[in-house]
Amino acid sequence: MPTTVVIADDHEIVRQGLGSLFRDSAVQIVAEAENGDAAIKAAKKHKPDVVLLDVRLGDTDGIDAIKRIRAASADTRVVVLSAFDNPTYVARAVSAGAHDYVLKSASRADIIAAVTGAADGREPSRSSELRRMVGAMSNRTALSNTEVQLTPRESQVLRLIAMGLSNQEIADSLEISVETVKEHVQNLLRKMSLNDRTQAAVWAIRHGVA
Repeated sequence: MPTTVVIADDHEIVRQGLGSLFRDSAVQIVAEAENGDAAIKAAKKHKPDVVLLDVRLGDTDGIDAIKRIRAASADTRVVVLSAFDNPTYVARAVSAGAHDYVLKSASRADIIAAVTGAADGREPSRSSELRRMVGAMSNRTALSNTEVQLTPRESQVLRLIAMGLSNQEIADSLEISVETVKEHVQNLLRKMSLNDRTQAAVWAIRHGVA
């Protein structure tokens, strides 16, 4: 049986492109949606195996729609397909219950594999942005009851990291040097026993800092 999919993207050309991409594959498109509300309605009506969802859907936030899609069709899995390699988006997608997060620059084979794999309940592939994030969030669950003492400036830097800003952008925003930002980032990671900025963004979102 084919894997049934609802495509949710606010750009018609992208929806058409995905239609061509899935042609002659094991993926069958049962509906298209141009915004979050339409995606939720389509999921409720068609009960697809997968909703392939962009993070930005016009004036609506695609990630905010994930929980509502899952509520409308509990067996439907959501795969986020985004042009943005942004740790905040990935972290929010994980928190909302997305099964996978794939970049639009991925190959046809990788996108098809992400969709069919989600339908089958398989873990995201090694190239998945979400697989890296899921591991980070799982490893950091033990921190939920741990009080981490951050200075006001470190808290500011953490929030900006979670927004996806670079060191230079953080420096410009806070009117400090890039070197000072780097010092704050290293102190943050050390205090929270984290390995990188992506894990810091996850921590911030899970603990309501971002």
